[in-house]
Amino acid sequence: MKLCYRIDEDLCKGCGLCVSVCPKNVLEISDKVGAKGYFPVYQTKPEDCIQCAICCTMCPDVAITITETVEAEDTNK
Repeated sequence: MKLCYRIDEDLCKGCGLCVSVCPKNVLEISDKVGAKGYFPVYQTKPEDCIQCAICCTMCPDVAITITETVEAEDTNK
């Protein structure tokens, strides 16, 4: 299974809690204002993310999710 990492910019208020707990320093607060007037968080180095989900746990607005996705099976077997 593959994991899908997502930050919902409409929910993120840019509080920075996730940034402070990320063990790989993958997250930063954007310098661009989102639709709701906040500076949302984004992944600066997604390839370094270990998907530990600490950021998901710390986010008070549940703006960060890591979900499992089922990869399409090869039907030509």
